Amino acid sequence: MRICVYGASSVKTDDKYINAVESLCETLARKGHSLVYGAGAAGLMGAAARGFTRGGGHITGVVPHFFNADGILYDKCDEMIRMETMRERKKIMEDNADVFIVVPGGVGTFDEFFEILTLKQLARHSKAIIIYNLFGYYDKLQEFMKHAMEENFITPTTMTLYEITDSAEKIVEYIDNYKPENLTINDTKYI
Repeated sequence: MRICVYGASSVKTDDKYINAVESLCETLARKGHSLVYGAGAAGLMGAAARGFTRGGGHITGVVPHFFNADGILYDKCDEMIRMETMRERKKIMEDNADVFIVVPGGVGTFDEFFEILTLKQLARHSKAIIIYNLFGYYDKLQEFMKHAMEENFITPTTMTLYEITDSAEKIVEYIDNYKPENLTINDTKYI
């Protein structure tokens, strides 16, 4: 499967996150999966790419032309898709992935997660979405999602459209066993 990894590109990312993401991605590559991601060399984006490289996986980088500075892009991508805008970048990653894994990140990662979740809720895709909750990073987000559900801003079914786990083994198992649901926009439980 083609796996899109969303995550931080910060050079200040703690090694505990980097090591965990590299290890997961190496495992996924060894299982025959490929990577579609934002082409970054640093942070957890770089960790994902290095893991896929170590595991022998194919890597597709997706990046706007304005990211041209030395050292920003991972130089071992097998394929590089370039475009003009960040909006185009997200669309290309969405179209070229079968699975989305959200690792710790900042505003850009949150944007990518909520967009892909919204699209699934609106039945625009039925691909797997997994949050890799390393070291409890996404605990507060999950708390907030539950609060929004309790206040009737999110349906209980929306909470089932993604998986959240702190286990690399569970991510691999989830991907191996994922069966897309036939979601429809007319089914009001999803909106």
